[in-house]
Amino acid sequence: MSPQAIFLYEIDESFGPNMLGEYNLSQQKIPPEVLKDFTEKHVTKEFNDAFTQKDNIRYYSGAIRGESIEKKNLFLGFALKEDEDIISVKSAFETIQERLIKNYSKERKTMDLVLKDALNSILTLMDKLKEPKIIIEAINEKTKEMLDDGKLQEARELINLGEEIPEKLAEEITIAEQSIEDKLYKKAKKSYLKAAELAEIIQEFEIVSFLRHKAEVVGTFPDLSKERERIIDDVEKAITELQTNQLHLYHEMIKPLNRLVEISSAFEDSELITKLLDIYSNSTRADKLAKELFNLDKKIKEEFESI
Repeated sequence: MSPQAIFLYEIDESFGPNMLGEYNLSQQKIPPEVLKDFTEKHVTKEFNDAFTQKDNIRYYSGAIRGESIEKKNLFLGFALKEDEDIISVKSAFETIQERLIKNYSKERKTMDLVLKDALNSILTLMDKLKEPKIIIEAINEKTKEMLDDGKLQEARELINLGEEIPEKLAEEITIAEQSIEDKLYKKAKKSYLKAAELAEIIQEFEIVSFLRHKAEVVGTFPDLSKERERIIDDVEKAITELQTNQLHLYHEMIKPLNRLVEISSAFEDSELITKLLDIYSNSTRADKLAKELFNLDKKIKEEFESI
């Protein structure tokens, strides 16, 4: 995971989106059109997670639980690379959310710095997961501190663990990522949790939190897959029934189509999302026309009966 930018914003019911802080590695500002699109998806369509794209850059936004700081409609967003691993983004989301709430301020400059620190922390974490030698270097630093503090036995134990655990941790993550590609989600979750256990042994607690969140995200995939299949079957059935002019069913299709888009976002199925959004748009228009047709039909019957 290597996001290009991170940003925090709120959506005011009257005035729309309001940027509260951002940090961008490329020094570019987040386009207003991106926030406008997210406002529609989060507020109008009630998505907890939302994606959009502008100028070949993908953006992800998720709702933050801001009750503890008395904030509603608070959202955290990322500017992503084209091939970004969205599972990692969602897994890092929880960790960053905790950091933002803990350090929340109404001062824009303060939040810019908090976001900068959060992004850099996550990037460092990602580097550790890619390169076992970076974890080994971190372990060496910890053992030096322990030796300086006179904790000889703890230092020896950590040195011994550092010789084998970083490689084992990297192996488990490789297994997990391959399992996701093979759609073996239960196996992937198991490997992420095993990697988290190994990270805990060597006291890499940020990695522990990240991997546990990642296991939690992947663990939802089997149920989401079943739900998506069920909703697709229901929508297909509704479309078939619509051929018999049961026009009220257009309205009943809108909510499940919304849910299908949300589920497909979790799987990063952009092609399916595009098709579903087209169906959603046409179904919404058809629902409006169906209501007009129903009212006209009712009026015609009433006028005919009065003759």
